[in-house]
Amino acid sequence: MKTLIGNSCYLRALEPEDLDFIYQIENDESLWEVSHTQTPYSKFLIRQYLENAHLDIYEVKQLRLVIVNKETNSQVGLIDLFDFDPKNERVGMGIVISATKDRRQGFGNEAVGLLIEYVFEYLNVYQIYVNISTDNSASIKLFSNFGFEKIGTKKAWNKVGDIRKDEALYQLIKN
Repeated sequence: MKTLIGNSCYLRALEPEDLDFIYQIENDESLWEVSHTQTPYSKFLIRQYLENAHLDIYEVKQLRLVIVNKETNSQVGLIDLFDFDPKNERVGMGIVISATKDRRQGFGNEAVGLLIEYVFEYLNVYQIYVNISTDNSASIKLFSNFGFEKIGTKKAWNKVGDIRKDEALYQLIKN
């Protein structure tokens, strides 16, 4: 699908070979804050998830894609659609670039752009939303560059260790 191919990366469906990559991401405690995870995932559970990854977004209301570096053909991250609501034409979006070496290389920017185009053109969604911790300046900048607007703040929404953090809601409405 040409829509999901950019200059430096492309987005593809999950494959059974992604088991170790997803296992690494889901069990990286430094990422648990953004994924709202509190417990590790077993390879058994991830394998079951991968076995059902072929299900249609209209059925499971979510879609996870792998972000792949075109030059090295290696996985650099994941980008998700969740809470897909075709009746109200909206969906949530989230992204993670797994390794520090792959961050700030443009993969996130390109992946978000590709997925926005896909969502608006193929899923006929009217609006996309993202939830971002108010101290996550990189994600705020990333989504703001695409026209996402902050529409509210959820005070003390997430507890991270002993600290309560505000979470902002950003929204992009189709032109």
